[in-house]
Amino acid sequence: MSGFGVFSAVIIGILAGWIAERVLQRRHGLFTTLIVGVIGSFIGAFIAGRLNIMVYGWIGSLVVSTLGSIVLLAILGLLRRR
Repeated sequence: MSGFGVFSAVIIGILAGWIAERVLQRRHGLFTTLIVGVIGSFIGAFIAGRLNIMVYGWIGSLVVSTLGSIVLLAILGLLRRR
């Protein structure tokens, strides 16, 4: 998410976390959604970097952050069931 300010990163994080929660049918508060989105954006950026996928723009960052958030929630769901 390079090139974005803190405010934009927070908005992208909230949206990415919210979309990931809806996809996986989870319900969390606003703060948890933000944390999931921000951590998910780091995970998504790491995965995109490893696969040599270049992401540009606000929509690209949102997609990568959302995919990373879905991965994060899926992993947490697997760990919680154990």
